[in-house]
Amino acid sequence: MLRIAVLGCGRIGRMHAENVAAHPLTCLAGVYDIHRPSAEAVARRLGGQLYESADAVFASEGVDAVLIASSTDTHAGLIEAAVAAGKPALCEKPIDLDLARVNRCAEAILGRDVPVMLGFVRRFDPGHRAVREAVRAGEIGDLYQVAITSRDPSPPPASYAEVSGGIFRDMTIHDFDMARFVLGEEPVTVYAVGSRLIDPPLMARLGDHDVVTVVLTTALGKQCLITNSRQAPYGYDQRVEALGSLGMAVSENRHRHGARLSTGTFTDRAAPYLDFFIERYAQAFMAEIGAFAEAVSSGRAPEVGFEDGRRALLLAEAALRSVAQGRAVNLSEIG
Repeated sequence: MLRIAVLGCGRIGRMHAENVAAHPLTCLAGVYDIHRPSAEAVARRLGGQLYESADAVFASEGVDAVLIASSTDTHAGLIEAAVAAGKPALCEKPIDLDLARVNRCAEAILGRDVPVMLGFVRRFDPGHRAVREAVRAGEIGDLYQVAITSRDPSPPPASYAEVSGGIFRDMTIHDFDMARFVLGEEPVTVYAVGSRLIDPPLMARLGDHDVVTVVLTTALGKQCLITNSRQAPYGYDQRVEALGSLGMAVSENRHRHGARLSTGTFTDRAAPYLDFFIERYAQAFMAEIGAFAEAVSSGRAPEVGFEDGRRALLLAEAALRSVAQGRAVNLSEIG
């Protein structure tokens, strides 16, 4: 069993700790959080050691690997420390909000044979993954277009929006990774538009947007359309569609249950969509833990590596520039 310590015991850290404790390939070695009561609560409920510091985690012989679920501004430093200690790391996205800091982190860990995996969990969703596999297998012929929809049920609190880095770095970054995952090619141009429609005063104060659309184009002309909204009152809207010369592959939303009702006045009335990302991607989060454990134990590189995180951030930076300048941006302009 891979003994994993979880760094960060907030909402997503608690979820990860539960999955690590429950997965057959892993066990929870311990937890650490700068807010000690949060770590104490997780350790008391799930077991594992309560560590006094991140340094204590990295120095521990009882820890084989770490899962980094702390605040974004700590990710790069903790990745560097984990690699220096020889402990494989699974880190939540993004690596950092600043591309220059990400590049410095890449330099710091270059040449070190310590696995680093990025938490782009949507790659492990069975439906999204099936779309990608259909593309790779040629089942829909030559790929023409990918369409990705991602809409949250409700906007995050202002306190979160203020430190999130903006919608492209925080929310759309998942879709940038999914675009690369399904396209199988690197996008070379990015054209983005953004609106302030849900909470205009807050978005104006933050210089952010809450409704965005992005078009990515590869060197061969394949296209990906991404639509994001911070609010969708009907539930958590998560869809991926790929169109090719022979057909189409689609990954649909998930409902609370599969029953549908039809009468003389309506047809196919269904239960609401799942209303939260932890519920929607529960299966994917568990599969992500398994993929990390298998990569570490087998000695092969993780499927979603550090460079995937860096490239997703490059696309986010290009989208920000595109919105600001009202034009398509070539990725070579970003670096």
